[in-house]
Formats: sequence, structure tokens, C-alpha cells
Amino acid sequence: MIFLVALLLGIVSGLRAMLPLAAVAWATRVGWLDFGDSWLAILGHAWAPWILTLLAVGELVADKLPSTPSRTVPLQFGTRLVVGAAAGALLALGSGAPWIGGLVAGLIGAIGGTLGGRAMRARLAARFGRDLPAALIEDTVAIAGAWLLLRTLA
Repeated sequence: MIFLVALLLGIVSGLRAMLPLAAVAWATRVGWLDFGDSWLAILGHAWAPWILTLLAVGELVADKLPSTPSRTVPLQFGTRLVVGAAAGALLALGSGAPWIGGLVAGLIGAIGGTLGGRAMRARLAARFGRDLPAALIEDTVAIAGAWLLLRTLA
């Protein structure tokens, strides 16, 4: 089950790169994930979820700017893969599962989420005749998806 959640969280990473890390930090903060006394427990400290949330909100805003590059350019694509893999590994570690399985699941999800998210947003934008409504729908799916996925850990 945890690897399915890691895969789906990787898909969220493909939609919005910073959102899965913010979600993992919040899940750690509220006790849904436990890193014990390891250095990863810093994710549950009072300030970590807020900082990562601010970064995620910044990405949500920046995504709407016309100068924002495509999610498939190397830097953007690579960031989504790294974050998806990291979020999956953290999810597995915090749940007591093997981290490598979470990493692989998150990576696969990030690939699918990046390519599928781009295709779906392009279709929605074509239907609406502009990108903003499609982007807002994608935001909603990513935010709700991340929350629902991590809520399954409670």
C-alpha cells in the first residue's frame, strides 16, 4: 500500500514539484510519518512545513507566469524526478518500509505525472481557449491529491 501511495505522490510531483515535500513535512509534523531520532526528523520541526509550503505556494504562483518554462525542459523535468523520488523514499522511510521501493515508485510516478500532466493541461487549455483555468484545475488536483494521499497514513 505504501508503495502505491509513493507512486501517486510521485505523480503529484509531476504536477507541482514542491508540493510533495511540503506534504511529507506536514505529515511528519502531525505524526503521520515518524523518522524517530534520525536527521530526517527535522521535517517535523515547527518551521520546516511552513518553509516548504511557502516554496510550494511560490511555485503555484510562478506556474501561471508566461515566462515559466515547460515542465519538460531538463531542469524542470529533473527537479520533478528528484523530488518525486525523494518524496517516495521519505514516505517509505517514515512508514517503516524499504526506502528504495518508495524511491523507485516515486520516480516512476514523477515521470508519469510530468508527461501526463503536461498532456492533460494542454487538452484542458485547448478546451477553455486559455491556460489559466487548466492550470487552476491542475493546482486543485495536485493539492487535493497530496492531502488525500498522506491522509491515508493517519
